[in-house]
This record gives sequence, structure tokens and C-alpha cells, in this order.
Amino acid sequence: MTPLPTVLIPGLYATPRLFFGQLPALWRFGPVTVADHTRSNDLDALARGILADAPPRFALAGLSMGGALALSIMRQAPERVARLALLDATARPEPAEGRPIREAAIAELRAGRLDELVDGSFPLLVHGDRVDDAELRATMREMQRTTGAEAAIRQVEAYMNRPDARPGLPAVAVPTLVLVGDSDQLTPPDRAAELAGGIPGALLVTIPRCGHISTLEEPELVTRALEEWLTARDR
Repeated sequence: MTPLPTVLIPGLYATPRLFFGQLPALWRFGPVTVADHTRSNDLDALARGILADAPPRFALAGLSMGGALALSIMRQAPERVARLALLDATARPEPAEGRPIREAAIAELRAGRLDELVDGSFPLLVHGDRVDDAELRATMREMQRTTGAEAAIRQVEAYMNRPDARPGLPAVAVPTLVLVGDSDQLTPPDRAAELAGGIPGALLVTIPRCGHISTLEEPELVTRALEEWLTARDR
């Protein structure tokens, strides 16, 4: 099998730590890069920056906001992407009822209340069995602190203003994995089904007893799905 570079894009507030459970396995298929998604408050500009740093042709996987960025990359340079994985993602734009929540998050960040923001959102990010998981909560806090308030605000603004990606889904012409936790409250399984249904030949994988941050909650199951995605036959 010819080595294929992989580019991973984390979600909102997240760092490469989001993919630590997958990195050793993915490196067996080729070099792995975790993209910087902090440098702009415009989603398409962030995607252009990721493309500028990426190999000429690569497999692309993004979680949550990273999925939205992956879809922007597919719009801008589909010829450079050999495989696509969308984890706990949606193709829909921000709903009207979501904007006040994003604006409240920006206010929290400007006030320096990073830990409080993580603690308030944590129950929405994980399966109900993990609400009291102190280690996982600490990991989320660590990623938030590493990202920092200024970069996090740019991310929220970029993600909040993301376009509707659904019209472009039928044009995706590479092996595609759509993965979701069965208890994902932020981008629930029906959003994943919509993604998979819009992309010709996409494979939909649902991870049991798992919320939104699937790579951290169920790292072994997500890694297995990504390994199968990277070895799936080309179209």
C-alpha cells in the first residue's frame, strides 16, 4: 500500500490532544499532521491556511468544527483530497437558536472564564455515563487553556458563520467515512445520516455509548473505523 499523508482537523477549542488515541495507528499509513485552525475568524480562510500547509494530496479527517473545515477544503481543492472522514459533524449552517449560545460563549471567553465554559458545556459533549469523568473533563480544560481565549473566540466566530455545506455534498467523489456517537447531542445521528446520505457511497458508522467527542470517549472504536477507512478500496 502506497503511504498516504493524513491531515486531522480538531474541533472547537481542541488541540492535537483530541487525536492522541488515533495517532500511533494512523502513522502506519503515512505521515500525519494536525492542522492549525486558530488563525482566522473566517472558516474559508482557515481552510485556505490548512491547504497551504498540507501535502499535495492527502486523506482528510475533521471532528465537529474540523468537519466543517474539511467540507470547505473539499469545496476549494477537491483534487487534493484522496479520502474524507467527517466525525461528529454537520453540513448545516448555525441554526438561529444557536447564535445566542455562541455569543454567550464569546462573552465568557472575553471575561477569561475558560474553565467555567468547559464545565458548563461538558455534559453536552459526552455520553451520560461520562458526565462525572474527571480525567476527561480535565483533558477538555487542558485543550481549552492551550488554545487560549483569543484563538477560541476566532474559532467560535468562524464556526458560527459557517455556510450551508449540503449543496456540495453530491460532488464529493472520494471514499468517505461519516462517524457519530449514538448519544451526540451537538451533531446528533440524524445530522450524520444527512451527511452520509448526501455523499455518494459514504459509509456511516455509529459508535455506541458515545457523545460528541468520540475520539476521546471511544478511542479504540474510532481508530478501528479510521483504519478501515484508510484501507477501503478507492472508487
